[in-house]
Amino acid sequence: MNDQTVLPPPPRTDTRAIRITGGHRLEGTVSVQGSKNVALHLYAAAQLADEPLTLTGIPHILDTQVCAEILTHTGTAAQIIGDRFEVTPAAAWHPTIPDQLGGRIRTTAVMAAGLLARAGRIVFPLPGGDAFCHRRIDRHLAAMEAAGASVAVSDTHVEARLSGRGPEPFTTDVMTQQWGPSLGATVTAMLLAARARGTSTILNPNSEPEVLATAAMLATGGVGITWEGTTALHITGTDHITGGSVHVPPDRLEAATLALAATITGGIVHLDNVPVTTFPATLVAILADAGIELFAVDGGSLGRCPAGPRAVQVATASATCTDVQPQLTAFLTQAPGVSCIEERIYTSRATHVDPLRSFGAVITADGPTITVHGPSPLTAARVAGQDIRAVAALVIAALAAKGTSTIGGIYHLDRGYSNLLPKLEALGAELAVVQE
Repeated sequence: MNDQTVLPPPPRTDTRAIRITGGHRLEGTVSVQGSKNVALHLYAAAQLADEPLTLTGIPHILDTQVCAEILTHTGTAAQIIGDRFEVTPAAAWHPTIPDQLGGRIRTTAVMAAGLLARAGRIVFPLPGGDAFCHRRIDRHLAAMEAAGASVAVSDTHVEARLSGRGPEPFTTDVMTQQWGPSLGATVTAMLLAARARGTSTILNPNSEPEVLATAAMLATGGVGITWEGTTALHITGTDHITGGSVHVPPDRLEAATLALAATITGGIVHLDNVPVTTFPATLVAILADAGIELFAVDGGSLGRCPAGPRAVQVATASATCTDVQPQLTAFLTQAPGVSCIEERIYTSRATHVDPLRSFGAVITADGPTITVHGPSPLTAARVAGQDIRAVAALVIAALAAKGTSTIGGIYHLDRGYSNLLPKLEALGAELAVVQE
């Protein structure tokens, strides 16, 4: 870890706030950070490499710093230098993820799987990260057990131990009862299978970009990867995984956030390093239904909303869509008519609803369904967000509100966005970070 890196304080001691004066049209060109969600899974997979490995184009976010701390503490030396995350293979393992680190990210179980595959045992706290709902890890634990581990779970921790030399070839199903194939459990199973002596099968694998990027990195390192459509993923492990250099793709979630922030003000944004193909087709379709057009321009994407926001009826059928849901909800407060958003990934994701009401939004949450009546004239409010995307949603609402708003929860914004506020300011937003 770079000696100059200092982890920000936990949220209960963070007194910073964002002050935004709304009503300014946003327009211009910005670059988008490396993908947070892809990077977090690649950090976990980096533990498997038997040679030095460098990830380039990483996002400079709090979660990156936490992951570097976890790797270094448990034996894999990791340091952040510029836009690079440099990893040196461990000489010895210390297979316990500290509570104060594991409790701050949501990919703790994936990190633990990499350590279990290498060290043969692991103790880790239950996942942290965003607090909008309880995060189940039963599919992660099932993969560990399938690979030959004995697993003990308490109210706060998990301990897993392999009885043999390493993971055994296994078959596991990562399909959840309500929310489709688990993205995180797919990666957990992949990391275990990559070090197993033989071929393992993951049934009903998730195939979102985080999974595809991890599979590509493992394949480049010498792991056998064979997709059987959406039915199964076959992985042939190896006892030596090479290193090298892997680039983190641009963050489609920050790109969507910037597009929503600009268009709610009637503006236009050019995302200069994000091709339209970076956006999943489902997200492009949802944004189009809401009135936002994305065009290919000079190797990037141009986002605009020429006819204004439109009401939509949508469901968050993927991890990408759920991570844009709070920001889209804020945008839909300006759409004439009634919008309904059904949350299908998490049991609940509505921590942004009450704060949006403080701006004057007419919005309700009933179980997994959020209903927005618009357009609502938004006025300045003093609010706080409790997770990454909720804070981003409140920033978007403040950009469209009359007057000057104060938004708490900047700690959470730092977990997912490296320079969102300076980018918005460069596009024309009037904002400042202040001490409250």
